Formats: sequence, structure tokens, C-alpha cells
Amino acid sequence: MKASTFQTLIVGLLCLAIAGLSGGLYNQYQRVAELHSTNTQYQQTLDTLQRDSNALKNTQEKLQYALKDLKQMVDTGEQQANTLDPMVDQWAHEIQELRDGLVVRATQADLTALRARLEQIEQQLLDLKAQPSPPPPMPSATKPKKTARPKPTRLSPPFSVLGVESRGGERFLAVAPPDSRSLTDVRLLHSGEQFGDWRLKVLEPNSAIFAVAAQPDQTVQLP
Repeated sequence: MKASTFQTLIVGLLCLAIAGLSGGLYNQYQRVAELHSTNTQYQQTLDTLQRDSNALKNTQEKLQYALKDLKQMVDTGEQQANTLDPMVDQWAHEIQELRDGLVVRATQADLTALRARLEQIEQQLLDLKAQPSPPPPMPSATKPKKTARPKPTRLSPPFSVLGVESRGGERFLAVAPPDSRSLTDVRLLHSGEQFGDWRLKVLEPNSAIFAVAAQPDQTVQLP
């Protein structure tokens, strides 16, 4: 074999080897590029999952705080209910006692006021009998001047007006002693009923008119 032919063969083999290596390197480069692209996608997916995980964790913490606040509200509501239940029962008991004793108290008050009124009338009759007869009027050329009638004195009622209540389509005036703080002392006055010497005559929209023994009628403004 000639030397030139052997050199040509060697050069050809080297070219083939270089071409094979170039193709292998190109394939490796493409593989590395694909792996890098896949790795980038995986990293993006991992970042998205991490963000979703953080958002879910924050939402869970908010829900835990909300659940804690709701539990505190429920506990507070139960404490308030436990406090109010005895008060409501006591008020209901006092209202029932007031209803049960209303008729009896009204009857006793009416009898007491009637007895006081009769005693006052008897005393007035005795005073009239004891007074001497007035002398006959002397003739005079001039007529005496008419004296102006004094204005009726305004009396303070022996009770406090609480308001007006409707029962069965009728209006009642709710009153109580001035210093009373109990529901059992509240009385409902209808027209014709009285509290002490004060008898309710008319219950108007904004005021109540009372008849008072030996006094002109008294007008009490409603609250």
C-alpha cells in the first residue's frame, strides 16, 4: 500500500470520527437543552405550588383566628344569657304578682279614698252647722265691686306618671309612688279610679285630668 493511500485512509477515518463526535456532541447538547427546559418548567411549577401553599397557609391561619373570635362571641353570648335569664324570670314574677294583686289593691284603695271623702264631707257639714247665719245685706247705693276669683292652685300629684298602656283596646294610666323602684308598686288607673285623693276623670292624648277632694280639677301632663 502506498503511503499516500494510507494517509488518505487515515484522514478519512479521522474525518469520520470527527463527524461522529460532532453528531454525538450535538445530540448531547440538545439533550442538555431539553433537560434545562424541563428543569425550568419544574422550577416554575414548584414556585407556583409554593405560592399556593403559602396562600393556603395564610387562609388557614385567618380561619383559625375567625374561629377563635366566633368561639369567644358564643361564650360571651352564653354568659349574657345566663345573666339575663334570672332577671327575666324575676320581672315575669313581679308582673304576675302585679296582675294578681291589681284588683285587690284597687278595691282597697277605692274604699280608703271613699272613706276619706265621706269623713271630709261630714266635717264640712259640721262646720257649716257651726257657722252663724250671715246678717242680711244692707242697702247701698253703690254695688260692691266684684272681686277677681283666685286662680286655681296647681297641686303636685302624690305619684309619678310612668306612661299610658293599652289593655283590651282601653287606655290605662300607669302610675307609681314617687320614690318607688319596684314593679309591684305600679298601678294602672282607668277612668273613675283613683290614687289616694286623686280620681282620674279623663285620660286625654297628652294629659290626664284628675278630680281632687276640695280642690279644682288638676291636669297632669303625660311623659
